[in-house]
Amino acid sequence: MINEQVRDKEVRLIGVNGEQLGIMSAKEAYARAVEAELDLVKIAPTANPPVCKIIDYGKYRYELARKEKEAKKKQKITELKEVRLSPNIDTNDLNTKVSAARKFLSKGDKVKVTLRFRGREIAHMNASRHILTDFAQELADIAVIERQPKVEGRSLTMVLAEKRNG
Repeated sequence: MINEQVRDKEVRLIGVNGEQLGIMSAKEAYARAVEAELDLVKIAPTANPPVCKIIDYGKYRYELARKEKEAKKKQKITELKEVRLSPNIDTNDLNTKVSAARKFLSKGDKVKVTLRFRGREIAHMNASRHILTDFAQELADIAVIERQPKVEGRSLTMVLAEKRNG
């Protein structure tokens, strides 16, 4: 709320330079803001009495937007990358997939490892479970299992995440 929108009986007013001007009526606070050729902005509406400050509203909004943008920049969005395997995968192919997963994990992404069964391979699902455990063992130095191997339709999936230091 700014200027005339502040309709409280009394407000705690903070001046232009951050000094406390005390508790006064909203009309008086607005009059002081007009006198300073600035805006009266309610910055803490839940306080008792509400806290208002005399500031340049346009500049205030700009600062808030800039702070929000800075916070967004520092955020890391983790993606879920997928590595697909088959039950009859060869050792070298498995090593290639492990190195791809290692690259994803080092970038901070999570890796979903999917062991897909086609046709009659599904009859030997439990015999192929070791492939996922071997995969996790290969990456044990940099990753932890976030979700244990689980049957989803015609595939076994598990999720690996980067190990947190500390």
